[in-house]
Amino acid sequence: MNADLHQYYSEIKTELHNILDYWMEHTPDMESGGFYGTIDACNIAVPMAPKGIVLNSRILWTFSAAYNRLKNPDQLAIAQRAYRYITEHFIDPTYGGVYWSVNYAGEKLNDRKQVYGLAFTVYGLSEYYKATGAAEALHHAVALFTCVEQYSFDNRYAGYGEAYSRNWQSLQDMRLSDKDDNAPKTMNTHLHLVEAYANLYAVWPDPILKTQIENLLQVFNDHIIDSSGNLGLFFDEQWHPRSSVISYGHNIEAAWLLQQAAEHTGNNLWIDKMRKLALSTALTVIDAIDTDGGLWYEYDPRKQQLTREKHWWPQAEAMIGFMNAYEITNDNIWLERSFTCWDFVKRYIKDAANGEWFWGIDAGHTIMPNQDKAGFWKCPYHNARACMELERRLGKMIAER
Repeated sequence: MNADLHQYYSEIKTELHNILDYWMEHTPDMESGGFYGTIDACNIAVPMAPKGIVLNSRILWTFSAAYNRLKNPDQLAIAQRAYRYITEHFIDPTYGGVYWSVNYAGEKLNDRKQVYGLAFTVYGLSEYYKATGAAEALHHAVALFTCVEQYSFDNRYAGYGEAYSRNWQSLQDMRLSDKDDNAPKTMNTHLHLVEAYANLYAVWPDPILKTQIENLLQVFNDHIIDSSGNLGLFFDEQWHPRSSVISYGHNIEAAWLLQQAAEHTGNNLWIDKMRKLALSTALTVIDAIDTDGGLWYEYDPRKQQLTREKHWWPQAEAMIGFMNAYEITNDNIWLERSFTCWDFVKRYIKDAANGEWFWGIDAGHTIMPNQDKAGFWKCPYHNARACMELERRLGKMIAER
């Protein structure tokens, strides 16, 4: 087992550098500024592709977090580039918040205020503040938190609304993407909001912010996580479920993220509760691990229908989620599951020839066609974060043995 730990640790450290180097080499848009909105599966940039806040804020978080760990000035330079682009092109100077997208030249394209996008911007800005100590970055993060609380928080039923117009009016279509249900409240937005708020609390320990983190944990405990440990995806305003689909990637991502958010608050009651939920939620994905070690995408129990695809990001989250379960239980089976998932990534998801990870594979291990290497949703956040988390956790284990 010790030899496996050392090998895993070494491979993860190397992969983190590979991922960061890919994004530093291929994604900066030297013609129009910022980063290309799309790079296709053949590593060819699409110069006139729209640029989304999710991609840019996740680049900001990733390279700020990488610099905080590795102290490489080249990584800080990428974080600074992302910070400048967000503050110059995405932050709305009139109504507050951030635009959902700009065009290739940085001009406002979709000015809706998607709370999911605001969450990731808070996440990125707070990490950038950790890296630089730039007071302006913290000011922007707090201003976005204030916008979310003012316009999106539901005082009656708890939780947060999904999306608003530029001037914070209600929208008929609140969907995050075309494949989503048009629901007033979603698990996905709440998961990334608590993640962002916890990261902000680490640098700005405001008592109201702490209360809202705990309120979000309460929402997950009371409404989103069911008695079997699965997460509901879509809800009405009063938290009645509007979907039966199980997202295995979100289950295992939430398993460790909610525990980490509780740990940021220092509230032992919530820490203990989220540790228990972390394990019960991790258990929900065991039957979704295929014989090749990969994690299937999602399952609809009403239709008894499995989406027979294995996307890149659930594998990254499973690597952390299983490791987190090992740290809770000290049961080697969880460690083996994390190893096995990484082996699956190396065999089928990692593009050893051209860099980065493929979007995913189908049931026959064929690379999914027409998917980006980088784009509106394909970002360095999941896999780079998995490597950083695993490097930290494995390094600690090795040091303690």
